[in-house]
Amino acid sequence: MRQVIAIDGPAGAGKSTVARGVAERLGGKHLDTGAMYRAVACAVLRHGVDPDDADTVASLVEHLRLDVDGDTVTVDGHDVTVEIRGATVTAAVSGVAAQSAVRRELVRRQRAWVEAHPGAVVEGRDIGTVVLPDAALKVYLTASPAVRAERRVAQSGGDLEEIERSITRRDAIDSQRLDSPLRPADDALLLDTSDLGAEQVIATVVAVYHQRLSDIRGR
Repeated sequence: MRQVIAIDGPAGAGKSTVARGVAERLGGKHLDTGAMYRAVACAVLRHGVDPDDADTVASLVEHLRLDVDGDTVTVDGHDVTVEIRGATVTAAVSGVAAQSAVRRELVRRQRAWVEAHPGAVVEGRDIGTVVLPDAALKVYLTASPAVRAERRVAQSGGDLEEIERSITRRDAIDSQRLDSPLRPADDALLLDTSDLGAEQVIATVVAVYHQRLSDIRGR
């Protein structure tokens, strides 16, 4: 069992805020795997590649120089931290992330990163089910589409109704894809954050993690 925390959930459920907060409390590193998929989508668009051209996308991701350091993301030496959060990348990322070759390569890189950063907090959509099924604690965060849309508008602006529709579409794509669909691990801690503040969720995850480690050591 790895002493790592896997945090999964749909867009806008609070994964990044909670993962950063938990990592800070525990004095560990944090990896946003969603940023990695966004970075690949960004690279695909920058190279003028059709996101649906699976063979070309697979070749590109295999040779891509990709680095996620905290909140900073670079692709082939270019800082794309802001660009990957834009509307163009957001529209393309689900299709790119659904491709098996992309997922295989990024899962390989994610596992290598975890080996180099024991005690880390890793967030995404398939961390507890695929990337780190042996994580000491698996957490699945969710919230209603309406609440998640309100959070996105508060954070970045935009049309509330359109953002809610976009979130609902992304949920459908992520949960229905054949490769590593979005779903909670069977043994995940399920937390609906619709009516919870970030500090409440962070405190809960940290407390459960400490209890889980205590139980493991006591066996």
